[in-house]
Parts: sequence; C-alpha cells; structure tokens
Amino acid sequence: MKLAFIGLGAMGRHMAANVRKAGHELRAFDIRPVDGFSLFPSAGEAASGCELVFTSVPGPDDVDKVGAELKGVLARGAVWFDLSTNSPSRVRRLHKEMQEKGIHLLDAPVSGGTTGAQSGKLAIWIGGERALYDKYLPVIRAIGDQPFYVGPIGSATVAKLAHNIASFTIHAAMAEIFSLGVKAGVEPLALFRAIRQGASGRKRTFDRLAEYYLPGKFDPSSFSLRLAHKDAVLALELAKEVGVPMQFSELALRELDRGIERGWIERDFRVAMTLQDERAGVNVRVPGEALKKALEE
Repeated sequence: MKLAFIGLGAMGRHMAANVRKAGHELRAFDIRPVDGFSLFPSAGEAASGCELVFTSVPGPDDVDKVGAELKGVLARGAVWFDLSTNSPSRVRRLHKEMQEKGIHLLDAPVSGGTTGAQSGKLAIWIGGERALYDKYLPVIRAIGDQPFYVGPIGSATVAKLAHNIASFTIHAAMAEIFSLGVKAGVEPLALFRAIRQGASGRKRTFDRLAEYYLPGKFDPSSFSLRLAHKDAVLALELAKEVGVPMQFSELALRELDRGIERGWIERDFRVAMTLQDERAGVNVRVPGEALKKALEE
C-alpha cells in the first residue's frame, strides 16, 4: 500500500520506519532532513495520491497546518490517522472540515515513548469510524502492538489526555510520599519495596478501580473509610513532625472527611471518590459483566 507519513521527529521516524519495514510504500515529509529517509518537499506533495496518511507532529497548531495542506491534495475517500496528541475540540472541528471534502480523519494518539516507537510496543488509542479502524488495523499494528478503538472522533484524544494527567498526578503524589518516608528515616529502596509489596501493589493500580469505584460497589468494605481516615491523619501528623509539605495528601484527607460527613464511615474508603462524580455531574459506573470482560482481554 502507498501511504504518507508526515512528521519524522523523535517518535515519528521510528513509527515510519516500522511501517516501511512492514512492506508498505512510504512517502515521507519532515521540516528537517532525517537520516534514512528520502523526503518530499512538502506534506502535500508527500500525501498526494495516497489513500492513507499518518501524521505525528508536535501540537495542535502543527496539526492544523498539515490539515490545511491535506485538504487541498487528498482525494475523496482518503483516510488520515493523526498520531499526535491534540485538543479534542480541534480534532472534532478538523474532522468536520475534512468530512466536507470527503476525507476521513481519525484521532490516534500513541503512548510508549521513543523506546516503544522504535520497538513497536506502543499503545494506540483510536477515535473515529470503526469500519476504517478495522480496515487499516494491519497497518496500525505495524506502528504499535496495542491498538484500541475508543469510540467516536475525539474520544481517543480525551482518553490520551486523561491517561497522561493521571500519570502526572500520580507521580507528583508519589514524590510527596517518598519525601515523607525518606525524611522520616526509611532508606529509599526499602520504602519502594514496602510500598510495592503492600495490598495495593498486589494488583495493577488501575485494576482496583474495577473492584470498587467503577461498579459502584463499596459494601462490604475491603478497607473502611474509618480506618483510611485514621491512617491519613497519622501520616499527616508524621509529615508535620518531620517538616514535609503534603499538599496532595491534605486534599485526599479532605475528601475522606467529606465522606465521613456523609455517613459513609464503615463503607470502603473508595466511596469518597464518588464525591468528585457529584461535583462534575457525571455517573462513572460500568456494569459488572463489562468490567469482567475488559479485565480478561
């Protein structure tokens, strides 16, 4: 298949190389010379005559710029997978503009870093027409070994942003936790092993969401709000003694406080997570059978 790959930066060059390695005729473009690739003079010239285009560019403005070129050269029925991390609203706007030209856009942000891009061990979240995802899945698999269809256009970008902010928040909170443990006298590696060995470490962090929060099942409790509150207070008392600021932990304690005020003291401590659902005006619930199937995949 003849296809275009636009954007051969730190991630793009490896993804493009893997597509070429899979036997596809590749037409490439980047604003800078890239070793190992013969580049076309522009994105439009690279994409001209291709039924399939992949883009991997730095940000929303770059995606818009490439989109303006593609609108002028792609034939009706052509398909564009944007591997960049973008704004959902921009993705949906651009999708509408491309639709008017008969061009199909799917958002397909990736996760796995440059190492994953090189090895092909990437998660690729895809939003847009399911039939096009299915049709081009063999090419997508040449880029990443974990493709996942999320839903309508823009939904993959939402999932990517949610994933990344979760990672950033968790890492910031863990820095806080490690600063407490080490300053209170525990050697860092020993602390890491202790935390990893604990109850929450026996399963992958997000799998725990499927046991309590996602199905909305907080009774009987695995670890009660009463006990969680007690431990949180003790941890923050320790932090005060050793002089460690704990902004994320203080926020967590406030959520536990509010849960107790609601009369949930003997329920599982994760019931306090539903307070955010109320503030956001959403109902984050998944049927048990759907959860079970997802965890088995």
